[in-house]
Amino acid sequence: MKTRKSLASSSAFETFVLDQLSGVGEIVTRKMFGGVGLYGDGLFFGLIARDALYLKVSEATRGAFEAEGARPFKPYPDRPVSIRYYSVPLSILESAPELARWARRAIGVARAAASAPTRRSSAFEAKTAGSDRGRRRNSRRRRAP
Repeated sequence: MKTRKSLASSSAFETFVLDQLSGVGEIVTRKMFGGVGLYGDGLFFGLIARDALYLKVSEATRGAFEAEGARPFKPYPDRPVSIRYYSVPLSILESAPELARWARRAIGVARAAASAPTRRSSAFEAKTAGSDRGRRRNSRRRRAP
């Protein structure tokens, strides 16, 4: 089994990011998987991992990140799956007002995702299609002798 690289960041970088985000309002941090999760308005909108800041994106906002050279967050390079968080380009990270604008947009993406109806995957549907959940069992009662 391969050893996974830690998601930990330096405390100096974490402090810098939080200082830069002070214009957004109250940001709550939570340690997660060695990194730091960022919450605004109670919504998970970003994370700090390996001395990089990642913000939540949608189909509508991802293009702006990609245009600036941002990369998707991939916690483990040997796994092809990435989640909907992209790195924040250095030029944005160094400008507190611009970073606050990007962070507010990421909070909006998180808000929209939280209010969107959840859609079950076809794998889930196939798995539960034959289950007895929600069905009435055909049971026979014994008659008293």
